[in-house]
Parts: sequence; structure tokens; C-alpha cells
Amino acid sequence: MDRLDRKILRILQEDSTLAVADLAKKVGLSTTPCWRRIQKMEEDGVIRRRVAILDAAKVNTKVTVFVSIRTASHSIEWLKRFSEVVSEFPEVVEFYRMSGDVDYLLRVVVPDIAAYDAFYKRMIAKIEIRDVSSVFAMEQIKYTTELPLDYMLLDNAKSGEE
Repeated sequence: MDRLDRKILRILQEDSTLAVADLAKKVGLSTTPCWRRIQKMEEDGVIRRRVAILDAAKVNTKVTVFVSIRTASHSIEWLKRFSEVVSEFPEVVEFYRMSGDVDYLLRVVVPDIAAYDAFYKRMIAKIEIRDVSSVFAMEQIKYTTELPLDYMLLDNAKSGEE
């Protein structure tokens, strides 16, 4: 990875639909070397996939709920089962195992509170949970899928810089 790779990634995070020729021009490469770099980053798993980012309101999932979960069981078996249950729900768009007072945190998107209540009832019917606490986002201030790239370790010999 070098500075050109980082530049390619920065541009792709903004618009992955850009034609390779246009991307190459923006980073100062010809098309084939640019395409090879993208292919390598895909093979290495740096680029996991390219997706469309949808407008939540236009697909009727305008309510975001952060769900804190505490459990009495901390076994690998319970975590595996819980992960399977959570994976069944398309409303869950993020799922984390946490440190501190909360064991797990879910980000759930639904059309309204009634839909969240239905989701909640379906979830607790599938697995035992000690405590569930839900907070509803009032307004989304910042949302991005772009990761900061300034922390990337660069191959100085390859880039000739830094």
C-alpha cells in the first residue's frame, strides 16, 4: 500500500461507480495500473465490496434505534446462538459486542415505533435476554461509510514518500 493506493481508496469511498479510466486520471495513473491496484486491494480484502448507499427515508426506514442488551449468559454457545438470531433480522444493520455495562449494541432501522415494537417482540421470543434498553435517534447529525485513511501503514519503499 502506498500513497496512490490511499488516494484511490479515498476516491472510491466517495464514488465507487467512477469508471477506472476516470479514477486513473484523478490519481495520475494510466488505466491498466490503476485497475491492477484496485484488483489487488480487492484480493487483499482492503476493498470488501462496492455497494449503493440508500436514502433511509425513501425506503421507509427513517427511525434509528440503538438497542443495548445485557445478558446473564456469557458463553460462546450463547453468543453463537444470539449472533444467529440477530442475523435473521434485516432491521439490524449493525451489531457489536461491547465492553462495560452493556454486553451488545444493535443499530436497528425501522419505519416507526410500532415496527420497532414488533421487531423487539420477535427478538425476545427467540432468545433469552436479561435486559434490553432502547434509545431512539432524534436526528442524524453525521453519517458516513468513509473510513479515515490517514492511519494506514504505507509501504515507504513503494511510495517513495513519507
